[in-house]
Amino acid sequence: MTRVEVGPKTFIRQDHEKVLVGPLKMVVVPPRHYCIIENPVVVDSKGQPVFDEHQQIKLRHADREVRLAQDPFPLFPGENLVNQPQALTIVKSNTALRLRAVRDFEETVGDAVEKHIAGDEWLFTGPGTYIPNVSAEVVETVVATVIAPNQALRLRARQDCISRIDNVKRVAGEEWTVAHSGAYLPGVYEEVVDLVEAIVLSDTSALHLKALRTFTDRYGKVRKNGEEWLVTNKEAEAHTPSVYEKVVEQVAITTLTNRQYCIVTDPVDEKGNNLLGQKRLIKGDCSFFLRPGEGLLKGIQDVFVLNEDEALVLRATEEFEDKEDSKTVARRPGDRWMLVGPREYIPAVSVEVVDRRKSIALDENEGIYVRDMKSGKVRAVCGQTYMLRENEELWSKGARYFLLPFLCS
Repeated sequence: MTRVEVGPKTFIRQDHEKVLVGPLKMVVVPPRHYCIIENPVVVDSKGQPVFDEHQQIKLRHADREVRLAQDPFPLFPGENLVNQPQALTIVKSNTALRLRAVRDFEETVGDAVEKHIAGDEWLFTGPGTYIPNVSAEVVETVVATVIAPNQALRLRARQDCISRIDNVKRVAGEEWTVAHSGAYLPGVYEEVVDLVEAIVLSDTSALHLKALRTFTDRYGKVRKNGEEWLVTNKEAEAHTPSVYEKVVEQVAITTLTNRQYCIVTDPVDEKGNNLLGQKRLIKGDCSFFLRPGEGLLKGIQDVFVLNEDEALVLRATEEFEDKEDSKTVARRPGDRWMLVGPREYIPAVSVEVVDRRKSIALDENEGIYVRDMKSGKVRAVCGQTYMLRENEELWSKGARYFLLPFLCS
């Protein structure tokens, strides 16, 4: 049998006894320190060691025990000091320890008793002092991420869990964003993917987005998979793309003066759908953003300003009613007509400008050949100012203008 003699005392060894180790100093654990004992003794309800029928100290073999600050104590036969007393871990504010249970156990937290199964993970959040437990191991220290204004934190679920901030059930691999300003401490099954910067929207810029899956955006609109739309400063001063949104590009505003116009192809209707194959005329003075799918036909164009000696040859590309000089004229596809100045003119979406013509001034000894494109007849025009009609063209033999003394004499 082996026993421990604790001082202060004078020990007299008997002839049949042998001193194995000692004398040794007791283990001293200072305040706010701890140590780990391997093969600790079994104690009763009063904290006294328990002996077996052979008067040997009972040990919990292959087990460990954490001992905090107390009176100096000796190590009983079979007990081992795993580590020298060391300071307890202080967990600061906005910091947490991620713990993992290495075996099933129960612990008391406040007035509640929590049961942990081997493999479970949980957080010990600060500020506070962490008391080590031999049934749990510290996996890592989690530090809160500070989310500044116009920023968002992108998170991913490591396994099925309930998100810490909004109590929404998440599946493994799912991603979401947290846009609340301040310090955010990820949950035990949440990992930080990235800190996303918001894109500031001004009066002259918009954001072209595309949905990666069907979802409801932060403005309460349902977006279908593959749908594209614009976000302007009317919706938000700054936009942080969610995990289901892809930023295609930033769109600059299109501005027209009162002397300009443009034709928008495949315009978007009130429901946000593109009217494929249709066109829309927009006159200045105005500013607008091109919606996804829209385009400009021939870009931004200037208004046609015609002098009194100028004219435009126009052709209808589809059937429509042309209101000209307070008269309504029915135009059919392919019709050609002429618009004579002085005036300003903005062609409709159903009108194509074929040519811009100017009067030809001829001296009394000058002339031109004019060919009628419908009949094919060629005639001579001499000694006058002449403007070709919509169905006429110059007809020359190598020269556009020439002298015709034999015709004009």
